[in-house]
Amino acid sequence: MNPTVKKRIDFQVSRQQIKTHTGSTAKNLTREDNSRDLLGKFHKDRSVWIRARQRVLQYLSYQFPCALQLKQWGILNEVKCRLCGKYYKEKKVREPPDSVESVGHIQCYSPVLQLSRIAIHHGIWRELMFSIQKSSTKLNDASEPRWHFPSALSPEAHAEWGQYKILEYMGLHEILPPGAGQNRAKLRKDIEEYHIAYSIDFDETDIDTFNARRPDGLAFDTEKKSCVFLEYTRAMDTNEDWAEKKEQEKNDRYSSHLGFINHLSNREKSGWKASQPNFTTGVRGSLHTNQFLTRLESLGVKKKNTRKAIRNRTVQKTRSMSDIILQFFLIVLNSKTE
Repeated sequence: MNPTVKKRIDFQVSRQQIKTHTGSTAKNLTREDNSRDLLGKFHKDRSVWIRARQRVLQYLSYQFPCALQLKQWGILNEVKCRLCGKYYKEKKVREPPDSVESVGHIQCYSPVLQLSRIAIHHGIWRELMFSIQKSSTKLNDASEPRWHFPSALSPEAHAEWGQYKILEYMGLHEILPPGAGQNRAKLRKDIEEYHIAYSIDFDETDIDTFNARRPDGLAFDTEKKSCVFLEYTRAMDTNEDWAEKKEQEKNDRYSSHLGFINHLSNREKSGWKASQPNFTTGVRGSLHTNQFLTRLESLGVKKKNTRKAIRNRTVQKTRSMSDIILQFFLIVLNSKTE
């Protein structure tokens, strides 16, 4: 066929009205910030196991054989989680299996897979945090790196600081010699003072919970006296407001801690300010791109191409790790409990 004729035919075909799809898969793929631009690259990535690449397509198109889907296909009569039911029967989980077995439940909520989820959370976060530290090249007035990331040890390890260590770093709490118990007593007194000053209800157990919480990561700008709590969340991204809900949960979780640090800073006139940017990715690779890139820039990642590269790696890592949870689910579901 003549090349010119072929081009004209292709042009006419491209102008034809294609049927508009309105199903769940189409809605997900046409939704903003679903990282669809990276989906093709993910499936061409030979470093990712082929089963993982296939399974991503499977749960993107709502074809993963969970109980909710199997009931819609007429294969099962119940939608309750089979894995939770199996382990509840063997008395290995406390709560009865009332949850619907959906991809979201498997990825984010099943108590049987909790340790696997924690390991995957840490795997994604360590690589992301180390990338931020490595790429944060913004300098202060002394021509030194502006930001310090004490939590980012390597792509395979990170440290979580407690309340004592955070306050000690900023000089807001004196760390006394161990053994006397004065550290704990003084900090509890300061926490009580903060709650009373701002009319926040609390009791002894609330203070223990307050001290036990540790942010996923930390960043300090000593020149501008900025303390930043870094939080990472891997959430199910079925609903359009999935990221906003998780952002609010994380903000609520540490709002009192930030308020307490700012309260002590004002009392001591130290000039320190505490804030919290969250990094939130969806199980299927969704990510609010502009927000993500802006937060990277605020932490000293100056180069635009570097910010994009970190975003791309985070999405690809999240997608490949999401497959691991589904693998564990199928293996454990079909194995014998001991």
